Amino acid sequence: MKAIGYTQTGPATVLTAQDVDMPQPGARDLVVAVKGISVNPVDVKLRAARAPEGFGRLGFDAAGVVAAVGPEVSNYKIGDEVYYAGDVTRPGSNAEFQAVDERIVGRKPASLDFTDAAGLPLTSITAWEMLFDSFRLAEGGGSGQSLLVIGGAGGVGSILIQLAKRLTGLTVIATASRPETQAWVRLMGADHVIDHRNDLAAQLRDLGQVPAYVAALTATDQHWPAIVELIAPRGHVALIDDPQELDIAAAKPKALTLSWEFMFTRSMFGSDMEAQRDLLNRVSTMLDKGELLSTVTERADALTVETLAAAHLQQESGRVIGKQVLPGLSG
Repeated sequence: MKAIGYTQTGPATVLTAQDVDMPQPGARDLVVAVKGISVNPVDVKLRAARAPEGFGRLGFDAAGVVAAVGPEVSNYKIGDEVYYAGDVTRPGSNAEFQAVDERIVGRKPASLDFTDAAGLPLTSITAWEMLFDSFRLAEGGGSGQSLLVIGGAGGVGSILIQLAKRLTGLTVIATASRPETQAWVRLMGADHVIDHRNDLAAQLRDLGQVPAYVAALTATDQHWPAIVELIAPRGHVALIDDPQELDIAAAKPKALTLSWEFMFTRSMFGSDMEAQRDLLNRVSTMLDKGELLSTVTERADALTVETLAAAHLQQESGRVIGKQVLPGLSG
């Protein structure tokens, strides 16, 4: 089968196409004909820093049709339309077919085609787990409290804003610095918008807001002093990026909680994996009911080495709004 990957770390130009063996399903695996993918920051980070064993295949979002099932699969059958974010320890979705554990796979939203559906899984899982696993909010909870989303116009921020508004009572404040990103986060449902290039604490004081929760989605090391200043005592900060260092001691006077959200943890350690299937099914239902908006803003006409490399370069620019998607190699 056809696949796009890399044999050495480096810039986007290291991406190349090869013919590789068809995946064989394990006991709980589906083999999916991949008909849509998206590109995430993790693709760029791994391509630049993680040396592959042989031919490394990236891609951690996909939608497609089940082509084969393992002997212990119980939730899906051949022909089912699915979407998922995959497993960082296994070959990715930039190929015609991909093997994936059924426990982290959800039902594709009927209201979206395969390409657009591929833009939702990774970010939806990340946002959902941040709200309900990291922050330990209950659905409908958070009334009278606020959430600050730093980097609200990115993929995770775009769906996090929506899920927080739909499933909690939180007031949502998003940061965005450009007119187009500010308009985008308002479309996603943010109650207030502030500029992360300016003094965050001062802007929040002007709004009369003291967030109990901060979703630090980008440049956490740069924003850390402001986060410590602006957050409520005993507040909770959850982050997804990789700051080189943070002055954790600065969080002690306010007795803050700090946690990482990493959506691959469940699949890496085999812990409560079905939770991702269940939340993806919830998100799918919400999309089909019109309760959530697609976060796709950029869509390529075909998946080739050139279009995938261009998407990687766009990710590296740090200016992507929402999600980038491409058709899958299975067509």
